[in-house]
Amino acid sequence: MEIAENAALVVVDVQKGFEELDFWGARNHPGADDNIAALIDVWQGSGRPVVFVRHDSVSPRSPLRRGYEGNGFKAYVEERRGKGAGAELLLTKTVNSAFLGTPDLGGWLTDRGIPQIVVAGIQTNMCAETTARMGGNLGYDVLFAFDATYTFDLEGPFGWRRSAEELAQASAVSLHGGGFARVVTTREIVDAAGG
Repeated sequence: MEIAENAALVVVDVQKGFEELDFWGARNHPGADDNIAALIDVWQGSGRPVVFVRHDSVSPRSPLRRGYEGNGFKAYVEERRGKGAGAELLLTKTVNSAFLGTPDLGGWLTDRGIPQIVVAGIQTNMCAETTARMGGNLGYDVLFAFDATYTFDLEGPFGWRRSAEELAQASAVSLHGGGFARVVTTREIVDAAGG
């Protein structure tokens, strides 16, 4: 696996509101935050670009809604913002894909000649997966840092309920098997990036 010298790390929705487990329920990947931090450190240390994505929920009950404390980035992300030698972008969105946020992610990547993105963040099967899928559709070489993402148990139609780990695995299979992205581990990415 090769990591481009200008590959962008897209850090999706690593916000305080996701700590409110009474709202979200049980989660998986307890080491995900450490892995996200490690990726940011490697990217910033190597001068590669980092995109910080924030979800500004329009739902009045959401812990991610604007004006609520949970909308802010988790402390370890906020502490790292502005510390890298490479380009940095703060992007906000109200939908699942970072490619439909403000400012325009695709335009920002194109302007810098960036062909490859690494996706990490929250939730695996929601905004992280949607961003990776759309990136693949738009022709980017997408790496999905599976263990640098996490999600929560969820109930769907027909009374079907799936655990966070089942949902995460389904996302990984769809992304990788469907050709949207290469699903890899944080260690593989860090090693390939020279971290």
